[in-house]
Amino acid sequence: MNFTKYIKAVGTGPKGNRDLSFEESKDMMRQILKAEAFPEQIAAFLVGWRLKPETIEEFSGALSALDELSLKRKVENSIELGYPFDGKAKSPYLLPEISKQLLNSELNLVVTGDKLQPAKGGVTTKELCSTFKESNLHFFDRAEYLKELHDLTELRLLLGLRTGFNTIEKLTSIADSRSAITGVHHKPYVKKYIEIFSHRYERFALIQGDEGTPELFKKGTLWVSEGGVLSEQVVDPAFYGVKGREDLEGLARLNAAIFLFVARKATSIDEAYASLEK
Repeated sequence: MNFTKYIKAVGTGPKGNRDLSFEESKDMMRQILKAEAFPEQIAAFLVGWRLKPETIEEFSGALSALDELSLKRKVENSIELGYPFDGKAKSPYLLPEISKQLLNSELNLVVTGDKLQPAKGGVTTKELCSTFKESNLHFFDRAEYLKELHDLTELRLLLGLRTGFNTIEKLTSIADSRSAITGVHHKPYVKKYIEIFSHRYERFALIQGDEGTPELFKKGTLWVSEGGVLSEQVVDPAFYGVKGREDLEGLARLNAAIFLFVARKATSIDEAYASLEK
């Protein structure tokens, strides 16, 4: 089908722009992934889509196309961790220590990754997960589970901008996990992320994590959505005796406890944290 109509929908200007329907957005994404549109067309659309900006229905349609092309593999007793694909640039990853804290918990961690994507340059989960292996960490390389999107890396790097991909690629339901958690910078994004992702999991959480990751480094809010009900609570590392950002072991234990709580392996963060101290 003609991809030009989608460029016109997002790139005509405030008076001429329009939102895409679910089916249009699914077709748009399918054409992009299957390289049925020229690279110049894809780049033009992605910039216009971000400036329009994207709608929940458009994200949902695009996700549906990603689902159809992704090679999924179920991981039992797992929680999916939504790390951004532009890496961490300011802080170390807590993930290696978190996975060690959870080795005896019967909770598997699902992480996806790829080569560095725009716009922040940092260490990616792919680089990180190539350096350590734990039995409870399951890393999915996008070059293998969704090569079509992986192949757009060079184009995205040439653009050098955040696009709609940065939002929808963080959580893929790649392992059919019942729960998931990702990072969010500000409360206004909470409603948006819940509308996009919560129906894909039985229990979905957002946390004010470090650099957009699901890793809490300082006092912040945790939001949990389950069965259409949203709850929120403030989590303060100091309450658990964590001595600031330098106490990486303490931070890892607290984040492991949060993951256990989100995955329904404990009735509270306090209970989970106490169980990890034993």
